[in-house]
Amino acid sequence: MVIKYFGVDRFFTFLRTIRDAGGIRASLYKLYRFDNLRPGTLVGTDKFGNKYFENPTYFYGRNRWVEYAPQYGMEYDGSQVPAEWFGWLHYKTDYLPMNDPTRPKYKWMAEHTENLSGTPGQYMPYSTTRPKIEAWVPSKCK
Repeated sequence: MVIKYFGVDRFFTFLRTIRDAGGIRASLYKLYRFDNLRPGTLVGTDKFGNKYFENPTYFYGRNRWVEYAPQYGMEYDGSQVPAEWFGWLHYKTDYLPMNDPTRPKYKWMAEHTENLSGTPGQYMPYSTTRPKIEAWVPSKCK
């Protein structure tokens, strides 16, 4: 009771969070990459290396999060989360992907790929038809 009154329990929670993150250096790295350092329970990892956490003491809507794989560095975005984990992160289901009985698995289902728009790997359609309007090219002055 006295510990909670003086706020010492928050200090111990802070120390436990740093320990769970892997120490001071790893905590600072997480703060740099994700702008926050939260204590949570690791509930799973996808095939891309993303880690998914949950902490029921946080508000609903903020108690599930993803820490992207280190290979992405600072270039991570939401399209790197596979569909099965997207549903769990956004509370469409409370089942983890490996325990979800309703998730269909068919041969024709494509593997997850991230959205590469705005990067050098983006999709660019190729056309063999001649454009109806041609860009104006100014003539060279003599």
